[in-house]
Amino acid sequence: MFMGIDPGRDKCGVAVLNSAGEIKFQRVVPTEELDNVIKNLAASMQIQSVILGDGTTHKSAAQKISAAGLTFQLVDEKHTTEEARRLYWIKNPPRGWRKLLPTSMQVPPEPVDAIVAEILVRRFLQA
Repeated sequence: MFMGIDPGRDKCGVAVLNSAGEIKFQRVVPTEELDNVIKNLAASMQIQSVILGDGTTHKSAAQKISAAGLTFQLVDEKHTTEEARRLYWIKNPPRGWRKLLPTSMQVPPEPVDAIVAEILVRRFLQA
């Protein structure tokens, strides 16, 4: 299992995928709860490695990962938010009036940080 983390000041995206790319956990969590989430997932799943985005507050997240006794790999976060927005609309096709607008002109109605975490793991697995 691989845990992806998209660190942020207020919230973090967390996703756990197996080596086949199947999502086992995916959620946006408040940053102050990240250490508990990491510890709980490490205890309940066999986490091989944590894939950490190299963006905002990654140093703080790296300390929390190390404190949980896990190793991590930094992955380039460049353009992950745009990719996550596109993937959001694939996973959640627009309904109602939103079907009339191109998805490239829409902003997802919820944070995409957990999808970014998924993308980070997929980038790592493809490398």
